[in-house]
Amino acid sequence: MLERVRDAHRNGHRVLAVVRGTAVNQDGASNGLTAPHGPAQQRVIHQALADAGLGPGDVDVVEAHGTGTALGDPIEAEAVLATYGRDRRDAEPVYLGSLKSNLGHTQSVAGVGGIVKMVEAMRHGLLPRTLHARQPTPHVDWDTGSVALLTEARAWQQTDRPRRAAVSSFGISGTNAHVVLEEPPPVAPETGTSAAPLAPADAPARGAAPLPWLVSARDDRALREQAARLREFHADHSTAPPSDVGYSLATTRTAFERRAIVLGATPEEFHTGLEALARGESAPNLVRGDASHAGATAFLFTGQDAQRPCMGRELAATYPEFAQALGTVCGAFDEHLERPLREVVFARDHPTGVTPDTGPATALH
Repeated sequence: MLERVRDAHRNGHRVLAVVRGTAVNQDGASNGLTAPHGPAQQRVIHQALADAGLGPGDVDVVEAHGTGTALGDPIEAEAVLATYGRDRRDAEPVYLGSLKSNLGHTQSVAGVGGIVKMVEAMRHGLLPRTLHARQPTPHVDWDTGSVALLTEARAWQQTDRPRRAAVSSFGISGTNAHVVLEEPPPVAPETGTSAAPLAPADAPARGAAPLPWLVSARDDRALREQAARLREFHADHSTAPPSDVGYSLATTRTAFERRAIVLGATPEEFHTGLEALARGESAPNLVRGDASHAGATAFLFTGQDAQRPCMGRELAATYPEFAQALGTVCGAFDEHLERPLREVVFARDHPTGVTPDTGPATALH
């Protein structure tokens, strides 16, 4: 995944982005497990920029940690304003967004997810909009720097320098990480030849993993007929990219109860799988199944107890099913804890779920 740029060019590898600078720091004990620390965030940003040999005005967009909390977001916004929002070249604002508006909090891979997002944004020349962020929070003085929320998607204009993005992962137990990414160079340094451009997203590389073609119908007979029609289409349009066909099958057709998946990396493999499905036979690259919706529905209530004391107490008091499920979970944990889990979760005096006499061993992780 990581390689020196010159080695990547020499080895014929695609360069998705250049890691221009990185920094990590630790602000020590703060106000609770996840409470962020603004000065430490500013320091790690300056350290990453120094490592990259860049100034704040050399970065176009910041992918924020952005948890959507009333405590964390204003602190992070103020840190961005105090660093990237100052001394902007040509009065161009730094744009601010967060992947969590699309995916929620992905825990330990949140920073990696932000890197993937910014790599794809560079590739497509587009700054994606942040969902559910029409109005900037009133708890931040936005006039102290030039920062603009990505309330709408924006074209990422090409200038006389490479596109650059910064990605933050802030505040997990006081640890802050910051990465500065740069658009890959168009020319390989050692050979002087043009670097290989990124292949289109729908162009599978030679030797790539098989792609799925999804087929569904009301019953087995209709499923076989669907396979026969798809086989005929494939024979008449053999040059159609398999990824295009697979994408259309997955996103533009109704999903019925009887389903099958044909896996293939070559036209011959797709033809063999479809032929077997049309005949009602089996094949190594063919999977059949029945989609059942009769199972139970689960609702997941996420969050940390440090943000909402006694989370779940009213649910347990109102809904017997929730109380029963909570009891099952608590019972499974109690044999491993020094103190009953329910007592910790619903502790009124210590909203973090950690009491001085027991320590963090009883906290939820």
